[in-house]
Order: sequence, then structure tokens, then C-alpha cells
Amino acid sequence: MANMIPQHAAQEAIPMPGGRTRKALGGYLVDAGKLTLANVERACRLQHEQAQWEPIGTILIKIGLVSERDVAESLSAQLDLPLADRMDFPDELPIDTRISHKFLKHSRTLILDEEDDQVSVAMADPLDQYVKEALALFTGKQIRPRVGIASEIDIGLEQRYDLKGDSDDASGIDAIQFLDDVEQLKELASEAPVVKLVNQLIHQAVESGASDIHIEPFEGILKVRYRVDGLLREVDAPPTRSTAAVISRIKIMANLDIAERRLSQDGRFKVRVRGKEIDLRVSTVPTMYGESVVLRLLHRDNVALDFGPLGFSRELEQFMYDILARPHGILLVTGPTGSGKSTTLYAALKHLNTPERKILTVEDPVEYNIEGVNQMQVKPQIGLTFASALRSIVRQDPDVIMIGEMRDKETAAIAVQSALTGHLVLSTLHTNDAAGSITRLMDMGIEDYLLTSTVNAILAQRLVRSLCPHCREAYAPMDEVVLRWGLKRFTQDQTITLYREAGCEHCGHSGYSGRSAIVELLVMTETIKQLILNHSDAGEISRVAAEGGMRTMFEDGLRKVVTGDTTIEEVLRVTQEQSQLQMTSRQHSPAKSADGKSDAERFGVTAVQKRGLKALLAAMATGSRRCLTTLLHWPGSVMAFLGKLWMRR
Repeated sequence: MANMIPQHAAQEAIPMPGGRTRKALGGYLVDAGKLTLANVERACRLQHEQAQWEPIGTILIKIGLVSERDVAESLSAQLDLPLADRMDFPDELPIDTRISHKFLKHSRTLILDEEDDQVSVAMADPLDQYVKEALALFTGKQIRPRVGIASEIDIGLEQRYDLKGDSDDASGIDAIQFLDDVEQLKELASEAPVVKLVNQLIHQAVESGASDIHIEPFEGILKVRYRVDGLLREVDAPPTRSTAAVISRIKIMANLDIAERRLSQDGRFKVRVRGKEIDLRVSTVPTMYGESVVLRLLHRDNVALDFGPLGFSRELEQFMYDILARPHGILLVTGPTGSGKSTTLYAALKHLNTPERKILTVEDPVEYNIEGVNQMQVKPQIGLTFASALRSIVRQDPDVIMIGEMRDKETAAIAVQSALTGHLVLSTLHTNDAAGSITRLMDMGIEDYLLTSTVNAILAQRLVRSLCPHCREAYAPMDEVVLRWGLKRFTQDQTITLYREAGCEHCGHSGYSGRSAIVELLVMTETIKQLILNHSDAGEISRVAAEGGMRTMFEDGLRKVVTGDTTIEEVLRVTQEQSQLQMTSRQHSPAKSADGKSDAERFGVTAVQKRGLKALLAAMATGSRRCLTTLLHWPGSVMAFLGKLWMRR
């Protein structure tokens, strides 16, 4: 790390031709909004206080105020040189057999391209004249330097020389992949090269905006993948020979048993990157070729615990506040793993967290610490389960209880009893949509009358990738697309402009940056309660709720498509079932004429009249005592309908 930033970058100014000077590196970092003047002054004081001199950029990175990329980008602007991104690295080094690996490693230089009269190189220190002159003398060609990120150059060199089978091991890592000596493994995992490799993996994941790091050993290869915006991306991995050392280093950081490789283990640790504290949850499982490790990155300082930034519309946000204002009852958040359920619950807790309320949570695990909220971590190995914890906390006189997940009948029953006794309960379920939660709870053994008495609302959600605002491209959709998905209902008949992904350096050339929630909120109305008591299926409940004004996740996604937040492909990816149902219903819906009206609408048959006809048939079929009333009420509608049909004929 000591040589990571060139000494030239720490000078007050760089001389330029004609007597001009460039401002210092710190000035570029301040102008870019990466630092404040106070940060630069702090780093300068540390630089003077140290016994061994270090460049100012290195110090800024060490104390976590900026990243390597921030310094490299500012250095690129300072020197007016292009930045060499990891994607620019070649699959094979152009001069790999004619130049020393040690020289490239020591000088942190990577050959990008070789042409007839020049060679392009990525350099951590593009002002190092010795390296440029040595390369020029060796190749006999002009050297075109580009600013490179030191850690990316290190990994690029290691990976490319490792693939070539270079026996020159500059990293100091033992070539044995699987070690049985625990003490030797501990020593290896504590060596500087291994520590540096793991730190680089974590720092690059943070810079990429990753939520998870997957380290997966396979036969003869180690794969590393980052989950960015919900999708996995493969990145440059450390050398295969370092597998055992890298995994052991992570297990040591998470206080796990490095000698235990037959059982899965869970742990956590904290790191500070760019001045921000990040929690990392670690999970290991044994596989055929070693332990697979997944690290979940929890950005404590960057989480927007508010409904608006999560993607909720203003209308839906107000609905949520109204539901949370109720003194008792259950609010369920449902969706698959990784759909943002916990973050939504934390946003609700933040809204409820006032001095007048006592809030207790039971979680597995505790993802974010909220000041003023009593949070409990379940530990099944000692008998502290969701159910046993709930039995204890109801005696703590709480106003609000948050349950990480309703996993079994016992937990659900205690939650229902807590709601009946005057507590506001928040929890999650794993179901596909909001209506499916009703049948899931009934399958658990919860009585229908208890559900209608306790559940206030059910929120179902998914996460879609948001388009990068820097590179998204506008286009006019085809009329078939507009008609197929009914997009005009979201624009009040205005001209529709959609956007698609393009890709730029801000989004890693993916076209997307960040994620947003698409949601549906099922409020427990009297109509829905009656359907539950009648044991109606989830499809019927969802259909009636939609007729009553509920916006489905698919429709909420289409609204985001029209506003330019995401693409139709993204919405279809996460709501396949609902989109297929809507497509089927639109295909079977009454045909519409050029004026956009169906036959029933042109004949004057309203939705109320159609529901009345259905009620008539239902009453006749069931022999209801209200049958006579229904028969007396709806003949007028039937006669009007038949009369208009005759006139049309």
C-alpha cells in the first residue's frame, strides 16, 4: 500500500510547459466532492507526523477517506491522461514472455496493447520516468502511459501470469491449495499478501456497489462474483493456489473455526471503507472442492430508511403511514429472498421510533442497528427461537413488535395473540404476492376469524434495477407495445416516451444503477374479510382487491417504466406470473373498437350492472335468502341491456 500513490501526486503543483502549473491532487479531490479541505489538512498533518514519508494519496486511502479509484480519477484529471479501467485489460499480456513479471509487479505496470510504433501501459505512477524509459529501451517503441488503479493492476498481473503457469510467485502465497495443518494455515492467512488480497476483494465490491461477494472454489479454479443490483457479475479472482489462504483469512476475520470444513458456519465482522463503516455477514458451506463463502455487505451509513427513496409512490407512502398509525394489528411484508423486505420493515421501524413507543425486534440476523430499538438475535443452538423469544418479549410491555419472519405455526400464533392484546406487529412471509399470504397463514393453522381480526394490511414487493440516469436512452415505443401493456392509463393519453439501458462508466457499462421497489398493498377491507371467511382462493382475493383499487406489483412496475425509472424487461423479469395473468386477462377481455370502448361500454352496461348480474346468478345458485331482493332490484338492468342490444341490431 505504501507505493500505491505516486509521490508526484502529493506535490503542491506539477510543473507544465510554458511555466504553467497544475493544482495539487487534493484540489481535484475537493473539486470532485470526494473530500473537504479539513480532510486534506488532516492528511497533511499525518504525513508530517509519520516517521516514514508517504504520499498524501496513500494516507487518504489508508484512513478511509477516499478510494483508490477516487485518487486514480483525480490523478487522471490532474495529468490529463486517460484512466485504464479493468475492462481495458487484455486477456493475455502482449509481451508476457519478453518481460519480467517481477519488474511489472514491483512497478505496478500492466501492458495493455502493443502496436508497430508504440506500447500502451497502465501505470499506478504514470510519472515514473525510470519505468517508462526502461520499457521504451526494452521494446524500442514509444510508451503511452495511462493511469491505472494499483489493486486492479496487481490482480490483473496475478491472474494473467497464474493462467500462464508462471512459477515465479511474487505474492509469497504457498502453492498448496488445501492445507491440513491448522497452524500453518493461520500463519498463511495472516501474511501480508493474503490480507491484501482479501482487502482488495472487499474494497472493490464496495466501489462496485455490490450487495454480496461469492467466493466459490471449483476443480482447478477459484471464482469470485459480485452481486450488483440483484444480478451476479464475475470479476477477476485471486490465484487458484491462494484459495485456502483467502477463505481462512475471511473465517479468521469473522471469528469462525478455520479447522472446521465439514459443517456450515455463520459469522460477521466490520470494516471501514472510504470513511464508512460496513457490516459483513459471512456464510460458509462445504462443497466438493472446498468451502463456498458468501459475504453480505450491509452499508450502515448508506441505507435510506424511508419509503420514498425505496421506490414508494407518494400515495402508497401515505397509505403506509396511515396503517402504521393504527395502535394494534399486523402488517406483513412478503416477497422472495432478496426483495428488500427487511429494509422496508426497518423504514417502518424508523418511522415508529419515537420516545413514546417501546419497540422490540426478534431477528435472524440483526442487519442494521437502530438507536432506540431493542433488537434481539435468535440463537436456535441454545433454544432462543422466534417463538421462545416472542413469549419473553410480550412481558416487556412493548408497543411495537417486529418479527424477522413467521416461519411456523407457533410463531404466527403468538404474533396473532400479540396483535389481539393491543400490540402493533410487523413481520415478513415468503409468498409470491399479497393475497398468497392469506392462504399461507391459513395453511399454517391460523383461523380465518383471527386473520380478519388482526391483519391490517399485506405489502408484497420486488426489486427492479433502476436505469442509469447518465446514459439511459429515450425512444418511442411501438403502438403494439403500448396497447399490449396498456401504458396509456399511466400517462393520461399523453405521448409516451420510454427509456432503455445503454451503459457508461458510471454504471459499469451495465445500463443500470441501483434498485427500486415495486409494490402492491392489500388493505384488509370488509370485502376482503368476507372473502377470507368464505375461504376464497388467493386469485379471487387478488382480483377483488384490484377491482377495489389495489395496484399490483406489475402495474406499479409499468408506472415506473413510463416515468423512465426502469425498463419493461426488468419488470417482466421479476413479475412473470402477474404479467402473464394480465396478458391473459387482456386477451380474454371484451374487444375494443377504434374509440377505445368495449361493446359493453358502448351498450351502456356499467361495471356495477355486470357485478349485479353476477350477484343475481350467485343468489339463484345458492338459494340465498336475499335472492328475492336481488331479483326485484336487477330486472331493470337486464331489460336495459337487452333493449340496447336490440337497438344495436
